[in-house]
Amino acid sequence: MPQDETAAPSPLSPDFAAYAGAAWNRLVRTALLLTGDFHEAEDLVQTTLAKVYARWGRIPPDEVDFYVRRSLVNNNLSRLRRRRVTHLLMPFLPERVHQPTGGHAESVEHRAAIMDALATLSTRQRTVLVLRYWDDLTEPDIAELLHCSLGTVKTHARRGLAALRAHPAFAASGARR
Repeated sequence: MPQDETAAPSPLSPDFAAYAGAAWNRLVRTALLLTGDFHEAEDLVQTTLAKVYARWGRIPPDEVDFYVRRSLVNNNLSRLRRRRVTHLLMPFLPERVHQPTGGHAESVEHRAAIMDALATLSTRQRTVLVLRYWDDLTEPDIAELLHCSLGTVKTHARRGLAALRAHPAFAASGARR
């Protein structure tokens, strides 16, 4: 019996399951940078993959990554538009019991500073910076993904980088080194 092209794949669809399993960690890391919260990032990826699953049979195989990335960004923007309660991030890290000597503790502190600084950017600036410097997309690819002009992408990137450079978390970490 031929399979209908518009029908959703079966629950045991090996192509989707293999893709979702292989892409999960990468998508969660990208979503974490977009949302600033690990649990929201996992929810965002889960929602995105559920929506992608429903259309899996109609996505051209060579455009799967682009489609999923676009869906992730669009779902994040929709999540922000629907949000009625403001999610407050701590403006500072709690005082440490002891000072780190470097290594893992220093990388955790640096990661926290990056997340704090990204949280201060506009949604569009944050999205452009994450796609450009984390997902390593080109500016034309980002423009296509976000449905905007190349100049808009460059402007958001320039303003976002300027805001990150001026953020106190980076000024404080640069003074210690």
